[in-house]
Amino acid sequence: MTQLARRIKTTDNGLTDLFAYASNPDLISFAGGYPNDQLFPKAELQAAFSDTLATGDATLFQYTSTSGLESLRTKFAKRAEQAGVQATAANVLLTQGAQQGIDLTAKLLLNPGDGMVVEGPTYLGALSAFDAYEPTYYEAPMEDDGLDVNELQKILMTHSVKFIYTIPDFQNPTGVTMSLEKRKALVRLANQYDVIILEDTPYRDLRFSGAALPAIKSFDTEGRVIMLGSCSKILSPSLRLGWLIADEKLLKPITALKLASDVQSSNLTMRAVDRYLTDNDLDQHIQAMNTAYATKKDAMMNAIKTYFPEKIHVVNPAGGFFIFIQNVGNLDMTQFLKQTMLAENIAYVPSEHLFPVSNTKNAARLNYTNLTEKTIQLGIQKLGGQLKQHLAQTNWSTDIQLESISTN
Repeated sequence: MTQLARRIKTTDNGLTDLFAYASNPDLISFAGGYPNDQLFPKAELQAAFSDTLATGDATLFQYTSTSGLESLRTKFAKRAEQAGVQATAANVLLTQGAQQGIDLTAKLLLNPGDGMVVEGPTYLGALSAFDAYEPTYYEAPMEDDGLDVNELQKILMTHSVKFIYTIPDFQNPTGVTMSLEKRKALVRLANQYDVIILEDTPYRDLRFSGAALPAIKSFDTEGRVIMLGSCSKILSPSLRLGWLIADEKLLKPITALKLASDVQSSNLTMRAVDRYLTDNDLDQHIQAMNTAYATKKDAMMNAIKTYFPEKIHVVNPAGGFFIFIQNVGNLDMTQFLKQTMLAENIAYVPSEHLFPVSNTKNAARLNYTNLTEKTIQLGIQKLGGQLKQHLAQTNWSTDIQLESISTN
């Protein structure tokens, strides 16, 4: 269709499949990054919405500030202080989930062909948002303590780059947490080479063990770090509520872009979430989620150790939603999914679309949060059995290195 803008992609990037898999009741889907249905604070959210509506305040149904409800922005600014970030309501923009923050940042910074750095691998939804602005991607490989800052510096030395996108806490898809030293180094490099950092933190609160590290934004000395947060993983994705924290020189034009895009986030939702946070202990709710998710993660790790080929690289995360399996011989995990595993009613996210430059195919992301331990074991047993069978038919399995690492 010639009327479509040149930036519109008609090729499949795998994102649509994630939602299709989740809607198939016969499928054991390790694909979607869904919170657990049974852990939503249903009664508390219902009470918050009911109490908000019961006020009879006519302005509840009216337009409001593009920045969002000030009292709620203040609450999110105070939560950011726990990560070492000095912020007030004036630094916070409420968004339609963190996804809108990703899109608005890309819209602000990218012209077609502009350089940007992403982690390899990275979040598929972010790549889908960035693709619309036609950037030139550069890939910084992931290590077991975050992106490779030496490779990042080489990129910055040899290419013009507008911004760096990173998920420092329990990264999607690898589950890796960036070390304190690398967080500081990232800011130093951004200052040195005059680039913006987009710090995406949807999983930050979902820590099962170890101590939380300061946010990258906490080391920001020049106002060049934009930090994103989201209610999707800690309350409910259907709220479509997130927040963006930035200094004024970046926040002001981003707010103008939001005004042009959707005017404002839902006034009803903002007020109800504000009421929920006033009446309930969010950290207590998060702790209950972490206890449940840690059990599910352990169930998946134990099943992987029992049923997977012995020489696959697996990172054991200390939090978040995902386990990433790497170096699966020379097996194309996209074709393996389509030709073998879907027939076994098993789905996962193959790595091909998570690496925008290298298109690495012999890895996959597995999600554990919205499955029972019994289902996790059954699904991993099926997946592991097929992996063993296919790798045994090749000469590549002997070249794979076993490594299981716990990331902090």
